[in-house]
Amino acid sequence: MRAGPGSGRLAVAWALFDVLRRVLPVVDLVHVQGHSSKNVIVAALAKLFRVPLIVHLQTSRHDEPPAVRGQGPLAWWSFAAADRYISVSPGLEASAVGGGIPAARIKVIPNGVDGSRFTPAAAAERRAFRAELGLSADLPLVLFVGVITPDKQPHVLLDAWATMQNDPATQSTVVFVGATNPDLFELGDRLIDDLQATAARLELADRVQFVQPTQGIEKYFRAADMLVMPSMREGCPNVVLEAMACGLPVVASRLTGATDAIIEGGTNGMLVEVGDTAGFAGAMAALLRDPELSARLGAAARRTIEERFRIEWVAAQWLAIYQVLTRP
Repeated sequence: MRAGPGSGRLAVAWALFDVLRRVLPVVDLVHVQGHSSKNVIVAALAKLFRVPLIVHLQTSRHDEPPAVRGQGPLAWWSFAAADRYISVSPGLEASAVGGGIPAARIKVIPNGVDGSRFTPAAAAERRAFRAELGLSADLPLVLFVGVITPDKQPHVLLDAWATMQNDPATQSTVVFVGATNPDLFELGDRLIDDLQATAARLELADRVQFVQPTQGIEKYFRAADMLVMPSMREGCPNVVLEAMACGLPVVASRLTGATDAIIEGGTNGMLVEVGDTAGFAGAMAALLRDPELSARLGAAARRTIEERFRIEWVAAQWLAIYQVLTRP
C-alpha cells in the first residue's frame, strides 16, 4: 500500500483508505478477520460503496461486544454495521447475541482442518519424525503449540508435567512450539525466561525443549504422543483440531462454548478446569499409563475431525454465505 501524509497509524490508515476507495467499486464482498481499529475505515467505505460486509469472530474477549464497546462509539458502530457475522464457536456467538447483535445475522462455522496434511502417523513414521526434528526417541513426548503468553498458560503445563517426572511410568519429554521473542508485542514479558529457569531449577532442562514457529508444524503433531492446551481463553483453537486430526489425545482447558464444543471429555479427549495443575497432571498421567486409553481417545478425535471439521465442509459453508450476500 502507498503511504500518505503523516506517520505511524495515520499513515497506515491513509494507505488502507487509499486502497479501499480504489478497489471497493469492483469487489463483491468484504470479509474482515476479527475486530480491530481498521474496521472503522473498512465499514465506512463498505457502506459508502454498498458492498456487503462480513465480520469473522475468532478470538474470545477481543472479538466480543464488551471489548469492542470499550474502544468507543465509532468502534462499536463499525462492529455492529456488518451484514453478517461468522463465529468460530458457540461461545462467541452467544457473546455477540448477548451484546446486542441480532441472532439472525450470525452463523457458527468452526475452523477447518486439512485431513490429508494433518493425519495420524504410524509408529515407524513417528520415530522418523522424531529423528528428523531432533526429538527424544526414548520417552513419550508431550506437545504444546502456541505463542508463549500468559493467556496460553504454558507454566501450568510445565508445572503439571514436572510433578510426574519422578515416576518411571509417567516420565516424558515436553516440547513447546511457539514464538518466544520478548520484543513481539503479543508477549510483552519474559515468560520464556521463567519457564527455562523453572526447568533448570528442577533439573529437568534436558527434557524440556523450546521450538520457534514452523511451517512444518504437522511433523511435531505426528511425532508426539499427546497435545496439552492449558489456555485460559480460546475461540476455536486450530492447534486442538490439528492435533485431533493427527489422532492425538488432547488434554485442554474446559472453556465453555469453545473447547467443550469440540471435546467430549473421556470420549475424544480430556477437559480440565482452567489453571488446575493437579488436574492436568492427572489427565496426562492417565494417558501415559494407559496406551489403550490414549489410542482410543486419539482414534475418536480423528473421527470427530472427519465428521465435523473437514476443511472441505467449512469452505462450502463459507461459499454458501458469500453467494447469499452477493446474489443480485
